[in-house]
Amino acid sequence: MTEVATARRSRITPEREAELYGATLDLLREVGYEALTMDAVAARTKSSKATLYRQWGGKAELVVRAMRHFKPGGVQVSDVDTGSLRGDFRALLGREDDCAMEQNSALLRALGMAAHANPDLLQALRELLVEPELVEFNKVLHRAVDRGEIRADNPAIGYVLHMMVGGFIARTLIDELPPTQAYLSSYLDAVVLPALGVSTSD
Repeated sequence: MTEVATARRSRITPEREAELYGATLDLLREVGYEALTMDAVAARTKSSKATLYRQWGGKAELVVRAMRHFKPGGVQVSDVDTGSLRGDFRALLGREDDCAMEQNSALLRALGMAAHANPDLLQALRELLVEPELVEFNKVLHRAVDRGEIRADNPAIGYVLHMMVGGFIARTLIDELPPTQAYLSSYLDAVVLPALGVSTSD
């Protein structure tokens, strides 16, 4: 998918791209994935539908690339390097305030449900969001292994992203509360870091 997308892209300014992505996420929050159409995005952004399809191929890729564009902090996960795994995780949490976390949690839940009925969306989520994030998290974890913070054979290493996403989504599902920095920091210290054998004492 990535190679095809790169080949078909026409030139577009970063400002225009950000505008299109922002409008797409606004519409997604307003009407949900199923009701979102390329016609609506074209109308909202005063674009031609043909241009949108030429640029992104379809709704699934446009939506997922829009989410990736607005990643908190605007940097790669692996670019955060505080010298300790706990510090890295806390720095990553600090990139997003509680309001943004609540909005993104709602988007992820909605897209997760929609992906079950939309193979194109599921593929786009995996290829453009999940797999790149997994690669980034693995870089952070490998640095921690090299520093001697965690053992290379710790089986929990393969489940860090699962734990992080699970804690993020379960907050609303189980507690009927939005995820917050305080909650996720506590979750890290109580669940993720102990599973990796990392001390949580300050």
